[in-house]
Amino acid sequence: MKSIFCDILNIKYPIIQGGMAWIADAHLAAAVSNAGGLGIIAAGSAPASWVREQVQLAKTLTAKPFGVNIMLMSPHSAEIAKVIAEERVAVVTTGAGDPSPYIKDWTDADVKVIPVIASVAFAKRVARFGACAVIAEGGEAGGHIGDITTMALVPQIVDAVDIPVIAAGGIGDGRGVAAAFMLGAVGVQLGTRFLVAKECAIHQNYKDKILKAMDISTIATGKRLGHPVRSLKTPFSRNLFAKEYDSSITNEELEALGAGALKRAVDGDEENGCFMAGQIAGLIKQEQTSAEIIEELFTQAVTTIAAVANLQQDSL
Repeated sequence: MKSIFCDILNIKYPIIQGGMAWIADAHLAAAVSNAGGLGIIAAGSAPASWVREQVQLAKTLTAKPFGVNIMLMSPHSAEIAKVIAEERVAVVTTGAGDPSPYIKDWTDADVKVIPVIASVAFAKRVARFGACAVIAEGGEAGGHIGDITTMALVPQIVDAVDIPVIAAGGIGDGRGVAAAFMLGAVGVQLGTRFLVAKECAIHQNYKDKILKAMDISTIATGKRLGHPVRSLKTPFSRNLFAKEYDSSITNEELEALGAGALKRAVDGDEENGCFMAGQIAGLIKQEQTSAEIIEELFTQAVTTIAAVANLQQDSL
């Protein structure tokens, strides 16, 4: 199953592995790229030196294209932006900020720029500044989220810009991939599904929580602070949610409660960790290699699209 996006990035399957801070390292990114997708190293709040080390390590693990996700609210973002250009990474995906000031430097270094966006206005802005595609991410996604659902967001972005659109948020199997293409996307980005990839180095406690999740197992916190985050329901996330409605707690105190919580989850701390995951977690029932995940996704997607085409023919 190919699309124009495969030709742009020189990959076999039109899929990007999500840039998950503290999770998506060189090993996971290389495994996804070797399997035919686009693996992503997540810079998160790490220093530029760590990002460079991971990029150079990934180059030894795969000869295929891979990318880096830069969180623009990081205090190290300017330095990481330079590393991405200097290392001539194939692709940069961006989040938590406006990448416009960096786009020219990246494109001059032959780095393809694909921002994660959550609104039509932002998609138009980054397209004007030279992004080669956008990732339209709905609020079903794990981690930092916007308000609009994937179903509503993707077709509006497709109609608004002349560059390729990648769908993200709430996609966990081949049916979701097929739906994304029906909405006009030319590729998909998945994060939660890759949490249970065998090459993903998070603690087994994290993976087990994903495998046991149900349809109602996630919660969005942080709305009061203006940057909502979707994670699994745990004592930590329920407590954080409750404190958002406690007027005796300041915003600064609320921020402090969440600081470092994702890293604690990655390390397996079930009491104090924030286990970020999307609403699609309830669909995920087994650990697989990245290659098995990708092959299964697109085999099911092709079967689903073919079934719809046959249904249409039968009705004529």
